[in-house]
Amino acid sequence: MPPSRPVPVRALAVGLAAVLAAGACSTSPTAQSPAATSTAGGAATTSATGSGSGTASTSGSTPTTSATSSPAADPSAPAVALLGGLDVPWSIAMLPDGSSLVSVRNTGEVRHVPKPGSGGRATVAGTLPITRVAGEGGLLGLAVPEDFDANPVFYAYYSTDNDNRIAAVPWRDGTLGEPQVIFDGIPMGRNHNGGRIAFGPDGYLYVGTGEAGDISLSQNLGSLGGKILRLTPEGKPAPGNPFGGSAIWSYGHRNVQGLAWDSQDRLWASEFGANTVDELNLIEPGENYGWPEVEGRADTADLVDPVAQWPTSDMSPSGIAVGPDGAVYMAALRGESVWRVPINADGTAGTPSRHLEGTYGRVRDIRFVDGRAWILTNNGDDDRLMSLPLSDVGSS
Repeated sequence: MPPSRPVPVRALAVGLAAVLAAGACSTSPTAQSPAATSTAGGAATTSATGSGSGTASTSGSTPTTSATSSPAADPSAPAVALLGGLDVPWSIAMLPDGSSLVSVRNTGEVRHVPKPGSGGRATVAGTLPITRVAGEGGLLGLAVPEDFDANPVFYAYYSTDNDNRIAAVPWRDGTLGEPQVIFDGIPMGRNHNGGRIAFGPDGYLYVGTGEAGDISLSQNLGSLGGKILRLTPEGKPAPGNPFGGSAIWSYGHRNVQGLAWDSQDRLWASEFGANTVDELNLIEPGENYGWPEVEGRADTADLVDPVAQWPTSDMSPSGIAVGPDGAVYMAALRGESVWRVPINADGTAGTPSRHLEGTYGRVRDIRFVDGRAWILTNNGDDDRLMSLPLSDVGSS
């Protein structure tokens, strides 16, 4: 199914956004205060200046980091909140200058967070034209291409009344330009909207989608639902895709919200299960990952089994990242944890370990930045972007 309105990205006009805002398949977010101490050896501090320590409270004023005094610039510093007061944040995307973008699902805001130590403060860069209804839709994934410095455009995945779509968004001096839709028609539902996007080592845009609550879509190669897609930056099916002129890279997925590559350029993806198990999958082009025929391992020749799986009560995985130690780190929503999964050279997994269990509640995304682990909480009440020492997530 080809995109209906491809737009050449190199021809985007970098206009400024007209409006600047002021300011998972698992159970719905609920307000929840983090525990007072980290389970992995770091103090759960939320002081915006790094002057305090102790409980990471979700009440009180919204912290925004003054990077001149933030200990987050020091890899060994205790945990610190870089940003707070968020209404279900979803994705962290790094810019080449060391600053970052954070998407806020329920409002459509894109927050700009300065590089820790730079002396700046977080701002609302602009708002994307989402349609927000009950459920899991809204502003979801963000992705930054490697040529951002030469062509300052990033990409956003968001929901409308009728679909999920991807837009190229011009960036100038900390504000958003007019988004240009490059790919649309991704099925949208109350649940299972997928939403993770990321540029691979090959320079193409990979997209995790969900089956939008219609399980028949995952095995249907005529549908974009329940797939991993591979696109050019202009929104066309990438050359070398396994199904001819289709954008589909792999299929048989239920709800993909995590994509990451290891040092061997292998693609890993997280997968929400239904009632039994959640999965970590090693993705190969053209392969069938089983949903809804199976959930978890099936030992069937024509279906790909997960590399690792968990009870849904322990996981509900969203964002994932490959850490500096080569392990895959998975943000767990229902499991309220970060899971570390060692990866062997042959693509098998070692024994997973659980970290931060219950410390910050639900965790939506994870990234590794300048020797620190960054996570997004997802509790629905004063959610935060946290910067943690690597030891808090079991890394070093």
